Amino acid sequence: MTDAAPATTASGIDLAELDPGIRPQDDLFRHVNGRWIARTEIPSDKARYGSFAVLAENAEEAVRDIITGTPTPAPGLVEGGAEAEPDKVAALYASFMDVERVDALGAAPIQSDLARALAVSSVEDVVMLTGELEHRGLGGFFGMFVDNDPGDPARYIVFVMQGGIGLPDESYYREEQFAEVREQYRAHIARMLGLVGLGGAEELAELAYGLERRIAASHWDKVASRDIQKLYNLRDFAGLQELTPKLDWRAYLGTMGAPEDAFAEVVAAQPEALTGLSELLVEGELEAWRAWLVWSIVRSSAALLSQEISRANFDFYGTALTGAPEQRDRWRRGVSFVEGAMGEAVGRIYVERHFDERAKASMDALVGHLIEAYRDSIRGLEWMGPETRRRALDKLDRFTPKIGYPAKWRDYGALAVDAADLVGNSERIAAFEFARELAKIGRPIDRDEWFMTPQTVNAYYNPGFNEIVFPAAILQPPFFDASWDAAVNFGAIGAVIGHEIGHGFDDQGSRYDGDGRLTDWWTEEDRAAFERLTGALIGQYNALSPEGAEGQKVNGELTIGENIGDLSGLEIAWKAYLRSLDGAEPPVIDGLTGAERFFLAWAQAWQQKSRPEETVRLLTIDPHSPNEFRCNQIVRNLAAFHAAYETRPGDALWLEPEERVSIW
Repeated sequence: MTDAAPATTASGIDLAELDPGIRPQDDLFRHVNGRWIARTEIPSDKARYGSFAVLAENAEEAVRDIITGTPTPAPGLVEGGAEAEPDKVAALYASFMDVERVDALGAAPIQSDLARALAVSSVEDVVMLTGELEHRGLGGFFGMFVDNDPGDPARYIVFVMQGGIGLPDESYYREEQFAEVREQYRAHIARMLGLVGLGGAEELAELAYGLERRIAASHWDKVASRDIQKLYNLRDFAGLQELTPKLDWRAYLGTMGAPEDAFAEVVAAQPEALTGLSELLVEGELEAWRAWLVWSIVRSSAALLSQEISRANFDFYGTALTGAPEQRDRWRRGVSFVEGAMGEAVGRIYVERHFDERAKASMDALVGHLIEAYRDSIRGLEWMGPETRRRALDKLDRFTPKIGYPAKWRDYGALAVDAADLVGNSERIAAFEFARELAKIGRPIDRDEWFMTPQTVNAYYNPGFNEIVFPAAILQPPFFDASWDAAVNFGAIGAVIGHEIGHGFDDQGSRYDGDGRLTDWWTEEDRAAFERLTGALIGQYNALSPEGAEGQKVNGELTIGENIGDLSGLEIAWKAYLRSLDGAEPPVIDGLTGAERFFLAWAQAWQQKSRPEETVRLLTIDPHSPNEFRCNQIVRNLAAFHAAYETRPGDALWLEPEERVSIW
């Protein structure tokens, strides 16, 4: 294992890392990262490793220091507002790290729930218990969350999504390539039920798995499930009940602790999947529902039970699915537990200690250049007509950048925790979040809310808010350094900024206008031209198979949104870099031209190594392409790359000019 962060020179590019044996014209990704890949062993607790993972580890260590800086409170509920947050954070962490107590309790914390699950004697009982478990974070029929309404972005609404399964995706229950995983999963369910002391574990496992398979049979696939126009199915309460006639929603919401008026209107995202699950709520399936309830309880709580149970759960969800041979250190899992519960309480201190406000000013300037570069590009698009262009520019004008940390921190006053009650803490956290989310219904949209913590190494675009968000933790090498040469910052964080703006104009983001409303603001001719370009990009990616995938190829339709983001992000970042020079010639630094530094920085940011199992899993469910193609396939489409490296036919990254795709 080695550190992926570059020991950079004055430019920000680590020249010693470049592999002269691999030409950038043939493989830019390995020209920059090949030496690192060759000498780096993926840590035993990870399925993949690279630039993002290194920064995430550093952030975890910083958060651990914050958490452990407060003495552990005495056992008993810790309550109170902002003044009590450090004690709550310390108590949460202590409850997770008390291995002696966790092992002594074993599966005792869930025994009463298991007994109740095995005792259900009617479909009504199944519905009532599932609602209660949903409230406590121990399972549920569906995925549910609150967001602003795509059709009316000034109001919040509940989204009801397909759910009820324990494998990553419906394809795992039907595709031949996952036959071995299915057998491992069935054996895993039986093993876990045995570990929590249930008799007849094999039979229960078969029943639970069989019901999951029947639930999954009506699920939408991953491609359909990212199509916002298909997902946006507005239903009033009566319409929701009509969609799922065998599920009594009033009873379900009652035991869930959800006010019925919060469900007065919902987005029923995948109607067939909701109906399909409802159709299984019949007396003939009662035995299977008992087993499903038991498995839901065990699966949802396994990570919080004894080390033996937790390790057994990791054996499947970690090793079998992703290839990682070992669990993460317990302290790292403890940090994740705390961050999942009180991430912004920790984030407030993280920002005070680790975020340089000068980075915010530099990012503001970078974002400004990217916005202007997009504006120049949109004005010059040959395939777009004037009416659509006007609306696109209007949307660009309405983008809201958020950098570093929230303007307003989350209030955790209603959350009570206990240093001696790990499972209870988990259930109280779930109930707190459930109430916090549903309380949004009927209130004005909170545009100050963040959906990532400042210590998260990532970024996002939110189409309903038309905002791009860059947490503090990503604003460091290899993505950004205020002291670096502009070409490197534009090639790394600049392309990330461009990527997130690009999501506002990808195949799904382009369905939203500048106010975050789902509406068709395109002319038919312009949408058709756009889809011809995206279709060509889909075709490019459908032909690619990453190392370790045993010939399995990228799903161009699943990844098209992220591929558009990558392509537009890098292309616009290059234009923004040139724009920032204000007509001056880019300097040569460390023997590298501005263009070379720009593209090397792009490749440096995508440094990653992955286990074969994880590569296959991500090809199935991840809307992002493998990192080697996020680097290489994108640059093949950029004339600036071919000019910088003087590529020609015969080079592996050569792409005939007429086959290159340029969208935004």
